[in-house]
Amino acid sequence: DLIEANEAFAAQFLAVGKNLGFDSEKVNVNGGAIALGHPIGASGARILVTLLHAMQARDKTLGLATLCIGGGQGIAMVIERLN
Repeated sequence: DLIEANEAFAAQFLAVGKNLGFDSEKVNVNGGAIALGHPIGASGARILVTLLHAMQARDKTLGLATLCIGGGQGIAMVIERLN
């Protein structure tokens, strides 16, 4: 339902998001890392908590949190909000 992506490298994220078919209306609905911050060592917590609050505010069930990691790596987590 919503995607929270750490787009620390915005141009790369835009290309990948387009390639994966992400709906831009569902991605970083409250702003992303460029607007909200990219705290060293705390990006994962910031991404997850932002996603959880957005899901609750919009009454959404599924969320995808993604992070880029140095050296071309990445990590993602799908969460389900239970009522």
